[in-house]
Amino acid sequence: MENLKTGYLKQPYPHPVKRYCQVLNLKLGEGKIEEYKRWHNSQNIWKEIPQGIRKAGILDMELYLLGNTAVMILTTPVDFNWDEAFGKLATFERQAEWEDFVAQFQDADAGKRSDEKWQLMERIFSLPEALGEDL
Repeated sequence: MENLKTGYLKQPYPHPVKRYCQVLNLKLGEGKIEEYKRWHNSQNIWKEIPQGIRKAGILDMELYLLGNTAVMILTTPVDFNWDEAFGKLATFERQAEWEDFVAQFQDADAGKRSDEKWQLMERIFSLPEALGEDL
């Protein structure tokens, strides 16, 4: 297992961006969480899925896991429209098939779009805001 305390390198953006966080619980038992992780490995994920995510206007997407709770962090341009982007994403090649496939690991109903399964999280703290720094 990797040392989580080393962190994950990120490249800064040369312009302001927006960040969204979402949460989703995964099903327990029968190796479901390990299998979910395996399918999200960059070597295993269907190539159309990250291509569609980027085509929908998302600059970066990361998934983090603690127990059976998955957290998704998205970075988007400032003019990103959530409903419009996820409406488009749902129509892209293999996206509905992927959502149905990963639903077997998620505590969510099959036949739902990504934005119908994942729940947006409220941000309750920002270090730059607390320090009075301009964004």
